[in-house]
Amino acid sequence: MAREIDRRLRGLRQLLRKPVETAYARGNLTGPQRSAMEILLKSGGMSLKDLSAQLGLSHSTVSGIVDRLEGQGMIERQVVENDRRFSRIVVTKPVRDFLRDTLPGLTIHPLAEALRNARPAERRLALEGVRMLSRILERCEEGE
Repeated sequence: MAREIDRRLRGLRQLLRKPVETAYARGNLTGPQRSAMEILLKSGGMSLKDLSAQLGLSHSTVSGIVDRLEGQGMIERQVVENDRRFSRIVVTKPVRDFLRDTLPGLTIHPLAEALRNARPAERRLALEGVRMLSRILERCEEGE
């Protein structure tokens, strides 16, 4: 039973993430580019040296990644005011706007659409099932 529930939950996660993954795919990002973008988003920006350390990649490799992302208009280099020899790499405003305004809708859309098309009894059962599974898992965790 645990295996089936796990398999179904993984399948649900894939279905729910599909619009997000499609949006990321339209950006034509490689795995390392996507990792760099995620780090830059979470950090609010950093130096090339720090980004290289975070990614665990060589300075020259990360420099190439940054150059390509900059060429696509996804990131920009900002000169550090107190030391103009250094720059800080940040995500551009259009990318931040997309993540703030569009991505949340893509994330919830498949679930909202499915619930909108479900019968009221199906919606209640789905919610009850998720709540019940949550309570069971929380009880198990409390017993640890």
